[in-house]
Amino acid sequence: MFKGGWFKLYALVYLTFLYAPIILLPLFAFNDATVIAFPLSGFTTHWFTEMLADPTLKQAVKNSLIIAVSSAVIATTLGIFASRASTRYEFPAKGGIMGLIMLPLVLPEIIVAVSLLVVLLGLGVNLSILTVILGHVLICTPFTIAILSSAFQSLDKSLEEAAYDLGETPASTFRLIILPLVMPGIISSLLISFTISLDEFIIAFFLAGTEPTLPVYIFSQFRFPSAVPVIMALGTILVCLSILLLTIAEIFRRRGIAKSGGKDTGGFL
Repeated sequence: MFKGGWFKLYALVYLTFLYAPIILLPLFAFNDATVIAFPLSGFTTHWFTEMLADPTLKQAVKNSLIIAVSSAVIATTLGIFASRASTRYEFPAKGGIMGLIMLPLVLPEIIVAVSLLVVLLGLGVNLSILTVILGHVLICTPFTIAILSSAFQSLDKSLEEAAYDLGETPASTFRLIILPLVMPGIISSLLISFTISLDEFIIAFFLAGTEPTLPVYIFSQFRFPSAVPVIMALGTILVCLSILLLTIAEIFRRRGIAKSGGKDTGGFL
């Protein structure tokens, strides 16, 4: 009982430390004061209005959405091919190849960003939205493989064999049988990749050039104290968006597991 009490206390302190800053975001976003401090001055939506009127912010949001959508689609497509190959076929150096593909999961992002910057500048490639997309695809692809490998592994191979017996080609079987069954995993992969790309800062900071993304814009605005409440308002929207996307991804993940008859071993929620 005593040990259980200590564990509950630890869990409470940990959750408070983890989520208290997030809870403070909307409090100060709706606070009618430029100083981030207690006591609160009053309720206002002025900071959200000022945020929506900023043209630089609008361009940063546009850049981030283009990068996030492109990165999610490309990374998920690559993840489908890699997951299908790793779960269905045997080929030489399979473990080593998959290990190299998953390596960005454990590499520090600063190392990845600097390496990409050196390579791209060495090749004479101008820094732009395209270079950020390339960097984000590199980061997001291992996450898509982790999600999609689970989806492909849970498939019943007899369904594929039955399709072959009925005259379907490998291509049509993959399109008509395999893809619909793993669609929840694909949607989860798209949403997770979109969220990762939208929130990513380090690679965007090094590779964006003169086309800043939303996280880079937020970082630059912290130099101006008067802009902090606007950033709080923007942060509130981003937190809500991230929670929404992760919730949708988890719903699709659980539906996919239930549809395939697999066992849920844990997820985001």
